[in-house]
Amino acid sequence: MAFNHLPAGVHDALSPLSVRPVTHSVSMAHDQLPRQAGIRPSPRAVLDRLGTGAGRGARITHTEHLPPRLGSHADWPSPIRPEVIDAVRAAGIERPWAHQARTAAHALRGESVVVATGTASGKSLAYLAPVLSTLLDGSEEPSGRGTTALYLSPTKALAADQRRSVADLAAPLGAGVRAAVYDGDTPVEEREWVRQYANYVLTNPDMLHRGILPGHPRWSSFLRALRYVVIDECHTYRGVFGSHVAQVLRRLRRVCARYGSSPVFLLASATSADPAVAATRLTGVPVTAITEDSSPRGEVVFALWEPPLTELHGEQGAPVRRTATAESADLLTDLAVQGVRTVTFVRSRRGAELIALIAQERLAEVDRSLPDRVAAYRGGYLPEERRALERALHSGDLLGLAATTALELGMDIAGLDAVVLAGYPGTRASLWQQAGRAGRTGQGALAILVARDDPLDTYLVHHPDALFRQPVESTVLDPDNPYVLAPHLCAAAAELPLTEADLDLFGPATEELLPQLEQRKLLRRRATAWHWTRRERAADLADIRGEGGSPVQVVEAATGRLLGTVDASAAHTTVHEGAVHLHQGRSYIVRQLDLEDSVALVEEASPPYSTTARDTTAISILETTTEIPWGDARLCFGSVEVTNQVVSFLRRKLITGEVLGETKLDLPPRTLRTRAVWWTVTEDQLEDARVHPQALGGALHAAEHASIGILPLFATCDRWDIGGVSVPLHPDTLLPTVFVYDGHPGGAGFAERAFHTAARWLTATREAIAACECEAGCPSCIQSPKCGNGNDPLDKRAAIRLLTTLLAKAPDQPPAEG
Repeated sequence: MAFNHLPAGVHDALSPLSVRPVTHSVSMAHDQLPRQAGIRPSPRAVLDRLGTGAGRGARITHTEHLPPRLGSHADWPSPIRPEVIDAVRAAGIERPWAHQARTAAHALRGESVVVATGTASGKSLAYLAPVLSTLLDGSEEPSGRGTTALYLSPTKALAADQRRSVADLAAPLGAGVRAAVYDGDTPVEEREWVRQYANYVLTNPDMLHRGILPGHPRWSSFLRALRYVVIDECHTYRGVFGSHVAQVLRRLRRVCARYGSSPVFLLASATSADPAVAATRLTGVPVTAITEDSSPRGEVVFALWEPPLTELHGEQGAPVRRTATAESADLLTDLAVQGVRTVTFVRSRRGAELIALIAQERLAEVDRSLPDRVAAYRGGYLPEERRALERALHSGDLLGLAATTALELGMDIAGLDAVVLAGYPGTRASLWQQAGRAGRTGQGALAILVARDDPLDTYLVHHPDALFRQPVESTVLDPDNPYVLAPHLCAAAAELPLTEADLDLFGPATEELLPQLEQRKLLRRRATAWHWTRRERAADLADIRGEGGSPVQVVEAATGRLLGTVDASAAHTTVHEGAVHLHQGRSYIVRQLDLEDSVALVEEASPPYSTTARDTTAISILETTTEIPWGDARLCFGSVEVTNQVVSFLRRKLITGEVLGETKLDLPPRTLRTRAVWWTVTEDQLEDARVHPQALGGALHAAEHASIGILPLFATCDRWDIGGVSVPLHPDTLLPTVFVYDGHPGGAGFAERAFHTAARWLTATREAIAACECEAGCPSCIQSPKCGNGNDPLDKRAAIRLLTTLLAKAPDQPPAEG
């Protein structure tokens, strides 16, 4: 029997809601709030209020205080036009910070540069000043379109936000700067104007990949004059998504060269390890890093918050901790009552909806005017819904927002006072990125990390040094992944026939892949070039977000109204027949899932339960790339094939999480070829560890769960990017084996990183299990919220003994990274 733990999109992360009555820490009426009296409460004062009430103070496990920091100014480089400097001054910025001036100087010299400084450090102005100055220069040319610039962001929301910022800053510059957004929400009648006349086009990698590059002849005048490519929030381009974007950028460079241009890349990143290396790997050109942050920073108070244990018991009788969803909803409620403008970040779309809904209900008990000032924000909303929420947040009409990471990136939300993180966001880079949404105008800020009932979250709130004393992670991406590279070679050939001269541009794996693409009749070689000869659009072969196909449309059956979309990879587990689907505070039941037409038909209902999918997983080894001995044990890395099938779903009571019943499902299996790290142990080692045959499955299963939960400390991933399988006797190894694999075709680099840090990774796993206060295992150590086997069997004590034996012979030096 195999025990499995699946990656993104396979299980909804939401646990049962709170089971304890809420004790609000603040009970003052809205018209008595300190903010209304003109007093801006300090972050410490706000936290002290939150910590009052029965048992509230004990939930704060650690408070980190980041003192204010003074800034240092510099002068703009002399080539920056005086009109731009005047416009910046009119916006209230007399002189730039030193890192802004240094970034602009590199850009003006034609050197690609990445500015990797803290949140709210003015990275946008660092690249906008040279871009606007150069656009003004180009607008004075006697003929032609003039100089152009392209801005890429990972989300539509960020591009729209940047468009507003550019419009405000460039308003005094007149017609010399013509900025426009070009994405899936741009009306068809506006697109031709953007192609013909805009000189600063804001878009995303998806539109560049599917729209601009395949139609490059229509963009010829823009591309011929392209001087700068701005890549905002470039640290988000990691894993498979980052690998795809790296190849999209190589295709862009190739098409630009066809029109005689060679753009300079200007990248902005949250603080990250080795930003120059990551930026160079992403763009394929040498990039200089600016990492010294010379901007001032207000006081930051960062609290780690652990919800209490409840009197309930979950799967296998394990104690249940109050959920981060319920606890964060309480905090959002209390902060709104205090008049503290807050964003609560939550991992799942459903979680964002629930937090907003719970907060609205509780605020109604305090003041009938308050519920309308809290809302949810997530991907899958229609464009007009997203824009309305963004406007309300900017204007201050909203006091609180429960948001997914769709709002994490770069959005300049002035005036926010606090950020609540409903669970660790997966990486330290994302943690600081989300926390940095507050205090962006220089005032003090409060950030609260609310731990989920999860091994990593529990470990972090009791080991604050792992958050506050460790550097952020390196960005992991692999442009040479053949599953990534192959479709982009087809797309490139459709744009312009591929030649021998292109081999170096796309990387060393290109030469080997081209004959394979010929054999599959995707490309045809004629003379000295490879051509795309099929009728289909070549760009459609590459799914750059790794979402596994077209999004599934969620449609209200009675009216035909489109409610939103769900990623194809998540459809089997979130919109299967009988699933409960939440949208803007309303609940629906899925009546039919049509996978062929990518449509889920729903009808509004208010069931007293949530639904959770159950599945089975099998894994086979295709190739062992590397293998090293750990005594008699073996640590391996290589290629695997994973087969997963959703077989049923559970209905659980909303409040207690009690299972009401299980319903069988008939959904097709899905197969994934990817990369994995795995380890085996021998019978002698099992005897040394005193792991008896009847406890073996539970020991392996528990070690697998905990290791997946801890891996984000060592790789730039979260547990939803990876999956796992544990088998007491695997047919390929003929030994007890634990696998951890990347949840993306061809791999994302996470399993490889795990292989190279295995001793430290598995040591931390053992420590996390051993340190948990529970007796037999719980969600804080070895239970998983997305286990396809209902967290059965699990054996905490046997897992500790097994990992101790495994690690006893681990080599002192990790295997060298290739």
